[in-house]
Amino acid sequence: MSKMEVKTSLLDNMIGVGDMVLLEPLSEETFIENLHKRFEHNEIYTYIGSVVISMNPYKSLPIFTADKVEEYRNRNFYELSPHMTHIVCLLTSLLYCVPEASKLVMSYVAAVCGKGQEVNKVKEQLLQSNPVLEAFGNAKTVRNDNSSRFGKYMDIEFDFKGDPLGGVISNYLLEKSRVVKQPRGERNFHVFYQLLSGASEDTLKKLKLDRDFSKYNYLSLDSATVNGLDDAANFRTVRNAMQIVGFMEDEVQSVLELVAAVLKLGNIEFKPESRVNGFDESRVKDKNDLKEMCELLGIEQSVLERAFSFRTVEAKMEKVSTTLNVAQAYYARDALAKNIYSRMFSWLVTRINESIKDNSFEQFIINYCNEKLQQIFIELTLREEQEEYVREGIEWTNIEYFNNAIICDLIENNQNGILAMLDEECLRPGTVTDETFLDKLNTVCAEHQHFESRLSKNSKFLTDHSLPHNCFRIQHYAGKVLYRVEGFVDKNNDLLYRDLSQAMYKANHSLMKLLFPEGNPAKVNLKRPPTAGFQFRASVGTLMKNLLTKNPNYIRCIKPNDKKAAQVFTDSLVCHQVRYLGLMENVRVRRAGYAFRQPYEPCLERYKMLCKQTWPHWKGPAREGVEVLLKDLEVPEDEFSYGRSKIFIRNPRTLFFLEERRRQCLEDLATLIQKIYRGWKCRTHFLLLKKSQVVVAAWYRRYAQQRKYQKIKSSSIVVQSFIRGWKARKILRELKYQKRCKEAVTTIAAYWHGTQVRREYRKFFRANAGKKIYEFTIQRIMQKYFLGLKNTMPSMSPIDKSWPARPYLFLEGTHQELRKIFHLWRCKKYRSQFTEEKKAIYEEKLEASEIFKGKKALYPSSVGQPFKGDYLEINKNPKYQKLNSVVDEKVLLADVVNKINRANGKGASRIFLLTKKNFVLADQKTGQVKASVPLPDLSSVSVSTQNDGFFALKLKEGTPSAAKGDFLLSSDRLIEIITKLHRTGAASAEREQISVDISDEFLVQFKQDKVCVKFIQAGPKNGNSVTCKRKNNRLLEVSVPSP
Repeated sequence: MSKMEVKTSLLDNMIGVGDMVLLEPLSEETFIENLHKRFEHNEIYTYIGSVVISMNPYKSLPIFTADKVEEYRNRNFYELSPHMTHIVCLLTSLLYCVPEASKLVMSYVAAVCGKGQEVNKVKEQLLQSNPVLEAFGNAKTVRNDNSSRFGKYMDIEFDFKGDPLGGVISNYLLEKSRVVKQPRGERNFHVFYQLLSGASEDTLKKLKLDRDFSKYNYLSLDSATVNGLDDAANFRTVRNAMQIVGFMEDEVQSVLELVAAVLKLGNIEFKPESRVNGFDESRVKDKNDLKEMCELLGIEQSVLERAFSFRTVEAKMEKVSTTLNVAQAYYARDALAKNIYSRMFSWLVTRINESIKDNSFEQFIINYCNEKLQQIFIELTLREEQEEYVREGIEWTNIEYFNNAIICDLIENNQNGILAMLDEECLRPGTVTDETFLDKLNTVCAEHQHFESRLSKNSKFLTDHSLPHNCFRIQHYAGKVLYRVEGFVDKNNDLLYRDLSQAMYKANHSLMKLLFPEGNPAKVNLKRPPTAGFQFRASVGTLMKNLLTKNPNYIRCIKPNDKKAAQVFTDSLVCHQVRYLGLMENVRVRRAGYAFRQPYEPCLERYKMLCKQTWPHWKGPAREGVEVLLKDLEVPEDEFSYGRSKIFIRNPRTLFFLEERRRQCLEDLATLIQKIYRGWKCRTHFLLLKKSQVVVAAWYRRYAQQRKYQKIKSSSIVVQSFIRGWKARKILRELKYQKRCKEAVTTIAAYWHGTQVRREYRKFFRANAGKKIYEFTIQRIMQKYFLGLKNTMPSMSPIDKSWPARPYLFLEGTHQELRKIFHLWRCKKYRSQFTEEKKAIYEEKLEASEIFKGKKALYPSSVGQPFKGDYLEINKNPKYQKLNSVVDEKVLLADVVNKINRANGKGASRIFLLTKKNFVLADQKTGQVKASVPLPDLSSVSVSTQNDGFFALKLKEGTPSAAKGDFLLSSDRLIEIITKLHRTGAASAEREQISVDISDEFLVQFKQDKVCVKFIQAGPKNGNSVTCKRKNNRLLEVSVPSP
């Protein structure tokens, strides 16, 4: 829903049905279908009256942002879509509470309560108690990565302003058996893994621990790590939370020491040792873990070691000491570990309360607690309904529902209840086993309608093969549950030998004395300690008393699938949980009276448009308006009742009838609003167009007059300009005529005077006139030649062969001499710009020209290509680091060439390196050196005259390098390679210059044989590539395409 959309009721834009009480028709199939439909649209909360059903989405949803919390603040229950923030006081319906729901409610309490130093402190302590209890009381199970393994009841006290003053936490039945053994696919309590993952090395050293989970027998290894759980980060969170809650540093250290001691205790193993009397006595195998545990707890090693080997039984004034066999020693070890951890957890809860102030026996116990919770849930639901009816003055009618008190009595009755008989069996002398306990149940409970057993007196179960002989079955409110009696007696005893209690009390560890007060020798109590069943029954009784004094709200949490995957809904699993939680029974109880109730004001506000008398405003009391409304709609009187402040509607169909009428009316009202709006919009638009037309017409008339004036003005200027032009041209013609007349007179006079002078002085100049005229003419020609040459000089490029044409034949010698002088001067200027590097490149190019020009067809294509040398960047490329370390000289040339195989004429890629002293051939892929030849061992290089890249490096006979024969190679940079080889040989005075033979047929020495390499012109069928083929053992033929 967008931010602009306003929602005033859960009935608006409803996906499915927001309150199951309004579901029509009501059945288990429609119930689950409604949950599925809402789950697919990320609507994870659904109401059953004031109860909230919460579906785990297994993904993050933006439903607990600060804006969302503020939106639900101070709003009525039915005013917005279902949400958990409506429930401020939380009690989960299961014994093992759902941690995420608890944390979200605690976060909402912290967000909406007031501010202030003391309030903030209490809020922070309430919030931070959760990480501590989760670390020590939660574990990873098959269905939940953060499953609470204890029952938690939190009582938060608020002042009149709604600010928290403090709270008290009560814990019920910690699953302490998990400390010593975990089912496959599950983990021990989080704190063990958090301590090993997140503690510093110094802390682990003090606790004598190692980070490796596999070194501890009590830790499950197949699920040690959990996706999405950061144990190291969670450990830091727990340490910080303990500090905020109020734990002192020495208290935190003491708790960690006890956790480490439990891990060490699990590693203690025993071996049998025969005694003189023939009985076996248990002895500790490896005493290192025992020693470290005793050091952590401050216990004498001999005291604890003796407690694992002997048991002391006191009866009146006598003490009897008996030896323990290996099985009994392991039982004592596990019992001690469970008791240390359980008592430490209870101490943690007590310590937190001090700071905040201002399908086994376990499954049987859990189901018993669920029965009690279901009983009180139905009881409180009926009480709440009855109180509201009385408060509103509505007649209360008795509601028929299934009362599970008979099942609770079967379990908890003091005389013949299952727990009472289990305690009696544990306390009686003689041989006591699980089978004797089942026999007692078969005798006492055989006639009970909710108890089933194959061995009972009731004959109808004798042939029930679905019921094993060592099991019994109870018909719970949620369905039948089969219990295997194996382990019932031992788990109910949960006996810790007195020797171990006394050994723990003797510890120097301050916290251990508090956890084991019964070990004090001065306060020896010979009474047998209470059984686990007795303790839990007492805890459940206390919990029930607390709940009966409160006005609790409920959140029913449902897992949509076992895969912990988002958008996956398993109908069978959800159906099982719906039955298990008794949700259908809850809906039926809610619907037995009136399905829907709402205060008069919001009801009238929502439906007032359905009656002309109440629309748009009702001026009288809201109740009278609702009465007028329902009367006008002709709703039958037996479908509703008037309370003091609310209207009660009996059937959901009536509510849906009102909603459908409201929807139709809203559509009509929307149509009316649209009609009025469109009329107003059209009138406004017309008036705007009319006003705009007047403005546009005025502006247009102004523009037209301005345009006409500008046109007349422009025409006048054009006429004026034409007249002025005509007058000016007329005056100009007269002036030009007068000027020509004056020039004509002057010219005639000049010619006349010249003729007179020449007649007078002709006789004086006739003798020297020819020589003077010649010299003057030559001087003028030379002057013109040099000025013309200056303006037509060629460019400064030495390869520019252009030169201006000579204008006269007699200047031929001078013209050519000037051309030569200019070229020499231009070359000198060009050479003066060269760097040493560039000069060396041109020297190489010059040498290449001397070797190949006119002799090798490949040479012209190489003239324009600069000689780079190191094409592989061998010093920079990490790929050739190994090869670079082998060559310790400066590399003059590095390139990839093809080495020709004499067997088939095919080439293999090789790296060719040239230094001042050697040339090296190496493998291109690995960089491994295949051949390294000193340059003095190279006698000559042979190439063809054609346009190919083949060349042969011939070695001197008798040298070590010549053992494998000459090298026949191919490269596109043949000109550069041979030029650098030739220059390198010429630069050294110690060795002869390498000769270069250019011929289309030459011999190459391969080991002991000489092979002729012949170059031929290839036909058009061979394509444009050079090919090399073996003709026989003595001939390799290279086909070169025609140019």
